[in-house]
Amino acid sequence: MSNRKNFNSSKAPRMSEVFPQSVIADNFIFLSGTPGLDLKTGQVISNDFEEQLRQSFTNIKAILEDAGSGMSKIVKTTIFMVAGNDFSAVNKVYKEFFPENAPARSTPQVMPFPAGILVPVECIAQH
Repeated sequence: MSNRKNFNSSKAPRMSEVFPQSVIADNFIFLSGTPGLDLKTGQVISNDFEEQLRQSFTNIKAILEDAGSGMSKIVKTTIFMVAGNDFSAVNKVYKEFFPENAPARSTPQVMPFPAGILVPVECIAQH
């Protein structure tokens, strides 16, 4: 990939200064794991798995749109859900954000994350 740059949006919370929210390379945008953090507080929006997942996708939408892309251009998502949460909530929220032509998806169950994060999402989108 000859054309590569880091991209961070002020319209979504940033997890860390150590890594970017996303990397734009050629015609793709690769988003880092994006949790359901509130932009104003930088904290998880609630202890509820479904609410965190919905906020995660809201943050992804903001980053993509700020980068000149959008939700309809996502080709692959990986949803890292803390073990013990409900796949039906994943399917419900996924359908809200992708009512048709949903992107490919994998959903591994993982050990707990710090700071009460229950579900970060990473994705690849066309730019």
